[in-house]
Amino acid sequence: MLAAASELLAALPPVTATLSRILYHPEAIAVAIQPTAPLRQIRNAIQAATLKATGREGHTEGPTQWTPHMTLAYSETEQSAGPIITALGRELPGHEIAINAVTLVAQQGPERLWNWHPVGRAALLGRC
Repeated sequence: MLAAASELLAALPPVTATLSRILYHPEAIAVAIQPTAPLRQIRNAIQAATLKATGREGHTEGPTQWTPHMTLAYSETEQSAGPIITALGRELPGHEIAINAVTLVAQQGPERLWNWHPVGRAALLGRC
């Protein structure tokens, strides 16, 4: 899987992205990452690597469209979002990040007890 991902991702250039809107979900708080188009290319390459390595397409949760994001926190209990939204707001001050690699992780254990271990790193080496 790592070899396939490295081969496919090497053709893609690094991405300068911006952390923006704070996303609230009943089970998590995340930050949206823009622009979405180059991040979708990265995701598509990873899905192609999954198919190449396993012979099966990877499956994602739910029917909704994927939103590039960085998760900040998970919640284990139901609670009102109001105080959290009041404290954090809806938007971060603009902050750019560089995405120049993808880390492949092995995820073990059931949901909420995830145990992730890095397996390797695939660099984005293409030219902008």
